[in-house]
Amino acid sequence: RCRTEYENRDEATKGDEATRKQFHAFVLFLAELYLNLEIKGTKGQVTRAEILQEGLRELLNALFSNPVDSNLICAVKLLKLTGSVLEDAWKEKGKNDMEEVIQRIENVVLDANCSRDVKHMLLKLVELRSSNWGRVYGTTPHAEATPENDPNYFMNEPTFYTSDGVPFTAADPDYQEKYQELLEREDLFPYYEENGADLSGPGELYFDEIDDEMDPEIEEAFEKFCLESEHKRKP
Repeated sequence: RCRTEYENRDEATKGDEATRKQFHAFVLFLAELYLNLEIKGTKGQVTRAEILQEGLRELLNALFSNPVDSNLICAVKLLKLTGSVLEDAWKEKGKNDMEEVIQRIENVVLDANCSRDVKHMLLKLVELRSSNWGRVYGTTPHAEATPENDPNYFMNEPTFYTSDGVPFTAADPDYQEKYQELLEREDLFPYYEENGADLSGPGELYFDEIDDEMDPEIEEAFEKFCLESEHKRKP
């Protein structure tokens, strides 16, 4: 079933609303599987499934190749869930895939005909990545770090978001409750914007009830970003 969904990724991102919604649920299922499935190597070491790592990269490519709002929202959710882990895995192999993903996002912000709200979500994701996905590393080597000897132990874990857009990690006292709420959300992962507003609706109109006006400071920062990015792209 997963192989079938994966092989039909390009068609699914261009399908109707119901087709895309099912595909997005599949994408986020694989993201959760990648985070939680542990593979034991021949020498006893524990790693994540490399085939899923490669699959998530191709799923991101498919989502960005058809940059409509719903596909981009799914890509943002995928990167918020797995971005830090994927980047670490790629760096261990000497690959700069995350830099390519960020460049792809910047191109979408500049060129894609998506809503301002989604562009703002993408910019916030770029900002999150620039802060090392919100992680803070202590002086204790990662292999020896424990909750007892490293005050930043839980900061090295993936960052999740509640339906209200509030970030949380395994260090949060209410982690289990918040994580369960995330899993039980309607249709697993409905189209929620950062503030928790339901973005689903008929056809492509995910933002009918959202004011399209940006805050003046955000709009100024957005325009500055566009100008700087455009300048970088010129030879």
